[in-house]
Amino acid sequence: MLTSKQRELLLFIHERLKETGVSPSFDEMKDALDLASKSGIHRLITALEERGFLRRLAHRARALEVLKLPDSATTAAPPKGRQPFTPLVVGSKPAPSIPAVPPSAANDIAVLGRIAAGVPIAAIQHEIDRIAAPDQLDPALHFALEVKGDSMIDAGILEGDFVIIRRTDDAQSGDIVVALVDDEEATLKRLRRRGQSIALEAANPRYETRIFGPDRVKVQGVLAGLYRRY
Repeated sequence: MLTSKQRELLLFIHERLKETGVSPSFDEMKDALDLASKSGIHRLITALEERGFLRRLAHRARALEVLKLPDSATTAAPPKGRQPFTPLVVGSKPAPSIPAVPPSAANDIAVLGRIAAGVPIAAIQHEIDRIAAPDQLDPALHFALEVKGDSMIDAGILEGDFVIIRRTDDAQSGDIVVALVDDEEATLKRLRRRGQSIALEAANPRYETRIFGPDRVKVQGVLAGLYRRY
């Protein structure tokens, strides 16, 4: 059972996806629901996720997927670069099964776009390539990003490298992570916890450490490996 605000937000996101194929921003959702702050939107989205109505598409800013609707459903346009889907209706028959991944691609890791190791850029895009996964890594639990910039060179990460990222929303202080800042920007940095604050450290003295409140940074994954083409 959804509250009136949960239902209102779910339908707003659904209609926006149908119209534009892009999730509304947190400011747009806040204004549409006449809420005082974006923290209320975060709570509503979390509640809808927990109830199985919404899914945040990991590693992409502002990317939401409607999985089911409370009483009626229409085909919703997906965020650009993803295949169309039909949300389930509560109590309806299961959605058609998705075709299996061809065996040739089953052991490849998806390259989801480019990540800034320097000035933050728009967060991760749709799949643009695939690379062979090392034997010890599960492709279902990892993704790859092409590095742009030089802020992590002292950690051995160069522009043009592909970082292999383990999907997780948790990280230890000192881990190199993909961090999503303010739900808008993604960057590759070393995470340090400083009391209640989070510092994103470069591995290049030319770049300053950036410090944020804990609610402004979301960990999208932790560095698991590096792939370099010669």
